[in-house]
Amino acid sequence: MDSEYRNKQAAIVGGGPAGLMAAEVLGLGGAAVTVYDAMPTMGRKLLMAGRGGLNLTHSEPLESFLARYGAAHERLAPLIRAFPPAALVAWAEGLGQPTFVGSSGRVFPRAMKASPLLRAWLARLAGCGVAFRPRHRWQGWTGDGALLFRTPAGDITARPDVTVLALGGASWPRLGADGGWAAVLRALGAPVTPLRPANCGYAVGWSDLFRDRFAGQPLKNVALACDGATSRGDAVVTAYGIEGGALYALGPAPREAVARDGSAVLHVDLRPDMTAARLAERLARPRRGQSLSNFLRKAAALSPVEVNLMREASGVGLPAEAAALAAAVKDVALILTGTQPLARAISTAGGLGLDGLDDDLMLRALPGVYAAGEMLDWEAPTGGYLLQACFATGRAAGEAALRRLAGA
Repeated sequence: MDSEYRNKQAAIVGGGPAGLMAAEVLGLGGAAVTVYDAMPTMGRKLLMAGRGGLNLTHSEPLESFLARYGAAHERLAPLIRAFPPAALVAWAEGLGQPTFVGSSGRVFPRAMKASPLLRAWLARLAGCGVAFRPRHRWQGWTGDGALLFRTPAGDITARPDVTVLALGGASWPRLGADGGWAAVLRALGAPVTPLRPANCGYAVGWSDLFRDRFAGQPLKNVALACDGATSRGDAVVTAYGIEGGALYALGPAPREAVARDGSAVLHVDLRPDMTAARLAERLARPRRGQSLSNFLRKAAALSPVEVNLMREASGVGLPAEAAALAAAVKDVALILTGTQPLARAISTAGGLGLDGLDDDLMLRALPGVYAAGEMLDWEAPTGGYLLQACFATGRAAGEAALRRLAGA
């Protein structure tokens, strides 16, 4: 874009993945870009995600990938197709961060952390003239339409030609995203669905004995089912209940069932690769004086936490007959009584309604104002889907804002 667009001002509110991607598009396009963030430094939540290796995206076929976004699939699909996983990988490698595909199909930078990528990214942005304004907490707009920020030195205003809001959800609020934007936008007529926890743990009423002995123990390669949703993977017993990737992959089903009915039944198959009939054959073998726990360990490779999970779920002694015992292994029914708080969730469900945005992610109620990232009303499981959609929507919002500056 011509240098004349340096006279066009773009404000990015939120210095996370979506906001920084919008800033990159606008900055490289020639606009004068300022990124405002409430925290002392940019990318705090990205750095937190990097503690687990920074799962950037996933390598599964694109159609399967897109289906992970559930109800938001139709709106997000064209945006992700325009910036798919392959493009995200190329972008990361362009920042000097080679990637690899893990055994689960997840894609990570070889550095297995976020800080090298974030440093290179911020240097690229600074090189194209992007300015950063940390410790600027957005308060909305003044009566005459200026952006209003609260800073340690007092309130300031800005009057950009375009604005991209990338304010995040409300999980991990100590990293900067507290959901305070929802009331501001709702008051201006934008549709906002209540924010709820996603990719979160669930409460289970463990006995004191089970909790004290097994909190922190993994459940490896289990199959889960809840309210019509199914998944495979690993989970973890916690002091409050259960969490982990297999649970997150169930999507909103457990949360919605708990909200609707007050509780939900989580069915756990401890041996999903073995049929009930085959398992019953093994469990019909003579015990020869072995305790039930030792017998189950040898005959079905069940760990102590798995055996005691079966006991915890049954509320009574486990059956002795082989077929009934096999059925107990194949269906451990746990009662989920609630979610972990939103502040403890990995991500957020709900947010700015997609029907309040046009195809360019511009708010229908606020011309020239775009929105991107986790503040939009979509959700997805962990596995690279969260960051991919943040990057893709940030890029789409930046491109649309740039077109507006060009008068297209």
